[in-house]
Amino acid sequence: MNDAFRLHGSRAVVTGGSRGIGSEICVALARSGADVASIHRGDPEGAAATTARIEALGRRCVMVDGNTGDSVSVDGLARLAVTELGGIDIWVNNAAGLLVRSFLDTTDDDWHGLLGANLHGYFYGCRAAARQMVEQGTGGRIVNVSSAADVQPLAEAVPYITAKGGIVAMTKALALDLAPHAITVNAIAPGAVDTPLNAHAYSPEVRRVYRERIALGHIAEPSEIADAAIFLATYAARYVTGHELLVDGGLTINGSVGHARDSS
Repeated sequence: MNDAFRLHGSRAVVTGGSRGIGSEICVALARSGADVASIHRGDPEGAAATTARIEALGRRCVMVDGNTGDSVSVDGLARLAVTELGGIDIWVNNAAGLLVRSFLDTTDDDWHGLLGANLHGYFYGCRAAARQMVEQGTGGRIVNVSSAADVQPLAEAVPYITAKGGIVAMTKALALDLAPHAITVNAIAPGAVDTPLNAHAYSPEVRRVYRERIALGHIAEPSEIADAAIFLATYAARYVTGHELLVDGGLTINGSVGHARDSS
């Protein structure tokens, strides 16, 4: 592997690292040579499993239980990374929740609760990462997990899609603010992914439609998203900032509806 894609000696933070995409990003970072700190919410078994996979690769891992919708928890995660790993070179905001509900039935608590982790938590994470990276003076990488749903919205998911759109706007604005400090800020937008977060929403009918609509013909495994995220964290992406990278198997570009062919 080209050294530009290696992360040996890097210190990385990932929110929501106990399962799904977050867990696979943690492991992919370790596989590339980084030590990892992460936060989970009430999932000690998942956290232990992720930690074991990272340590099996010969890298360090520290996990803490907390809520990314709470700035105190996020700032504590940053301090843990500095204390245990020696600093922060990479920060991946990933922790999120999903709510599929009619807009007319969406309550104030639904709205604020969903935005807590899905948007405010990303602000807290970006701020904690940026403060530490600027203090270190050696640059860094911030990667925000958005969603292909902000490009091709879904019905009955207004709070979720609002948060994902806000993440992309914040990513672009923050990329400009932090560029003088050699800190890049990018977003990665997964399409349909088989994760615990989506287990309830992905009924058999939903899966069938996705297989028809996704150009590559399958719902993604979390590792397929994680590998793309690693690129944005490496030196290879040093000239990429303020960008949202779609990783959706061709879902959002597919306008095919089965037109009848012209006769030859």
